[in-house]
Amino acid sequence: MKRSLFTISHILFIISLPLLFISLSLTVAFNCQPLYSYGFDKYGVEETTGLERSELDLASRELISYFNSGEELIDIVVTKNGEPFELFNEREVLHLKDVKDLVKLNYTVLLFTGLYILGFSAVFLTRRTHEWQNLLKNAIYGSMLTILIIGVLGLTALVDFNWLFLQFHLISFANDLWLLNPATDYLIMMFPQGFWFDATFLCAIMAISLAVITWGIACAVVRKAKKVK
Repeated sequence: MKRSLFTISHILFIISLPLLFISLSLTVAFNCQPLYSYGFDKYGVEETTGLERSELDLASRELISYFNSGEELIDIVVTKNGEPFELFNEREVLHLKDVKDLVKLNYTVLLFTGLYILGFSAVFLTRRTHEWQNLLKNAIYGSMLTILIIGVLGLTALVDFNWLFLQFHLISFANDLWLLNPATDYLIMMFPQGFWFDATFLCAIMAISLAVITWGIACAVVRKAKKVK
């Protein structure tokens, strides 16, 4: 029984590492206002929406604030053609509530995986100081798993991002509020599918970078320890 719990705790550590890297990357992306601005520039959102850049930047800041607030529903008023303009309609507002639930879930995953990895490492190193190399090996395995997961998702995205994007929505949402009209709904005008491809690519690069850095440090320490012996 003791051995089984020991093995499970190691497996959970390995699984937690890619979850930590991916959730951290998503957290950075959701809160990265320059990423939103990049999308506005690349996809000509000023032309598409008829909104000035300052109003788009205001809307993106309000979105970030909403995702990190206790507000249930978002309410963004911008200026269009010199008049106050309610940016999102009821369908978009309700969809953003669903998106916020996903953001909160991501934060929860980030918190719990981070605490587990820190707690496991602290307990393992305190009680089993002679087996610290096993901890580093777990970090290597977790990093390899991260790269494998991102690699599979990345290959799928390159082959057919439309299909991957569709599957994500079908799995993540219990309703069809995400089916918006690009001709009338500002949420999809501001964030077209190309933006989500770019954001996904950025998250993948961040997660792989974290995995490679962790892998490199762990391998270097293990190799140095073997040389000392």
